[in-house]
Amino acid sequence: MTAPLHAAVIGLGSMGANHARVFSDMAGVELAGVADPDPERVAKAVAGRAIAGFADTGTLLRETKPDLVSVVVPTQLHEEVALQVIAAGANLLLEKPIAATLPAARRIAQAAAANGVLLTVGHIERFNPAIRELKDRLSEGQGGRIIQIRARRVGPFPHRIRDVGVIHDLGPHDIDIMRYLLDDEVERVYAEARRHINTDNEDLFAGMLRFKGGALGLLEINWLTPTKERTLSVLCEKGMFVVDYAAQTLAFYENFAAAAREGAIASVTEGPMTRYPIGNREPLRVELESFRDAVLGKLPAPVSAHDGMVALAVAEALVASSESGNPVVVDEVSFAA
Repeated sequence: MTAPLHAAVIGLGSMGANHARVFSDMAGVELAGVADPDPERVAKAVAGRAIAGFADTGTLLRETKPDLVSVVVPTQLHEEVALQVIAAGANLLLEKPIAATLPAARRIAQAAAANGVLLTVGHIERFNPAIRELKDRLSEGQGGRIIQIRARRVGPFPHRIRDVGVIHDLGPHDIDIMRYLLDDEVERVYAEARRHINTDNEDLFAGMLRFKGGALGLLEINWLTPTKERTLSVLCEKGMFVVDYAAQTLAFYENFAAAAREGAIASVTEGPMTRYPIGNREPLRVELESFRDAVLGKLPAPVSAHDGMVALAVAEALVASSESGNPVVVDEVSFAA
């Protein structure tokens, strides 16, 4: 029998605590330790579990020698903690955004490559069963050419977030999903943003992404809406797909004119709606299982460092556009400085 991989979690906020929960009962993995400077968080994470708790990253890495590590610390600490994990030779999942800045992300990616460790980025929405079903249907050509993707990710202000604005915290989710579904890159962006709650960063923004293939991406994201909503619509020539991330549902609203007509689509008329059965699973569990399998099989990272860097570059371009009031071209992202 193959020995289980030793896992560790660094950062025990709400998301980090969930990483520890999932690792603690995952086949092929043994949760060896957790770390957080808050002793109450550590005590809560180790309660009822035969694992070690630590106040700092260095001690955890020396004492537990993990094979894989989830890094779930504030964005401004990503580079510091990730480089420690990489230097210890552990494979790591780095929560999104990959880093606070693109140069920092590049240094992390270069270090992982130089040390031969697997680095994956925690773009969890890729592992939502409804998104995976949608990706399969789009790849099969069910909807025809994609014209527009619209994402709405809104909800109340999360007081856990203080070091970045809503563009960097939530925007990378839908930026990454749009790239994933389209298999295309962003050419330019335009955004408007506002700050309404007393913080140093924006808490509301609307953005537009122009993809090289011609599709448009629309983003409506804020921390100001009393009810939480996570939805995505993909408008195609033959109809429109609609995903509810939280409910894990996928529906297709058919363009009847496209179905009834051969050749070029000349009009749009309302057609039947189909709701597809989705086997619900916790996206975090699917993500961490994919991380485990990549480490065990030395497979490519489930979400590559390049994917994380591109999502961050687009987010940075959206911030720049919101500050200048002008469209911003997104440069090609590479590991080279």
